[in-house]
Amino acid sequence: MVFKLLSHNEINKELWEKKMLDAFNGNLYGYAWYLDLVSPNWQAIVSTNYEILVPLPVVKFFGKNIIQQPFFCQQLGVYCHLPSQLSYTEQILTTIQDYFPYCYLQLNKYNQLKTSNLVNIVNRVNYELDLISPYSYLSSNYSENTRRNVQKSLKNRLLLKINELNHQTFINFLRKNVGYKLPELQEKHYHTILAILKISDKYKFSERYAVYNEKQDLLAAAYFIFSHGKAYYLFGATNDEGKKQSAMFLLFDSFIRRYAQKHLTLDFEGSTIPGLARFYEGFGAISTTYAVLQYNRLPFYLRWIKK
Repeated sequence: MVFKLLSHNEINKELWEKKMLDAFNGNLYGYAWYLDLVSPNWQAIVSTNYEILVPLPVVKFFGKNIIQQPFFCQQLGVYCHLPSQLSYTEQILTTIQDYFPYCYLQLNKYNQLKTSNLVNIVNRVNYELDLISPYSYLSSNYSENTRRNVQKSLKNRLLLKINELNHQTFINFLRKNVGYKLPELQEKHYHTILAILKISDKYKFSERYAVYNEKQDLLAAAYFIFSHGKAYYLFGATNDEGKKQSAMFLLFDSFIRRYAQKHLTLDFEGSTIPGLARFYEGFGAISTTYAVLQYNRLPFYLRWIKK
């Protein structure tokens, strides 16, 4: 099969979106509209008819094009119309090394590499919960701690509202309660979040959840985007009072109750933070893995900067 590297302006985005929608392993992060927001200069490797798509989040680094996984974009890699086409994965990823001297690219969970000739392949963990079962079954798989915290939130008379929290209030809440933990988030990243919220709300494939106390103080908020049979927990935060009141437990329990017995998977997005991993597992989420391709062939005078 013939593949070609396309610059950003050479990509047929209308065809790309159609093929991403039909890809058996398509996901939110692979859509052109999403990539335009999180990685404005992305490039791509494609097959002749776009049945195989490989978005490449390219950025400039001291005048050189390198691949750097962008914020808010957990899994990219090779997308295919048919599972059998994944046989080209390693060939494609090897080809990437011919074009780019540095790469940090998180692949999707279907891009499992069988050999070790690619440089620095490591695995990361994600958490997912299939919601096809009745709520009674799903909640029976909660951990004892999760059940206790859900009950606590109910006793505290917390109030859940859906799609009422405005975008700017959500951004401000996120900035205040998450921003200090992630100093690498710059003002441009909050603008990107706002753009994602506006587009997904405009076309009605997202939901905003907010939890309040009896005084109408905002305690927790989360944003879910729906794509390819998944609900992605893309952004969320809780404040100190929300933690005390178990507000986020109520939020996720309410989402699970709302979508139980639907053909939908709740994608928590993984975390290397043990406390968050326990939180996701407490709702019965199952861990899955995805590979990360990374190598550094920059000139020696730049290599140390990108260690």
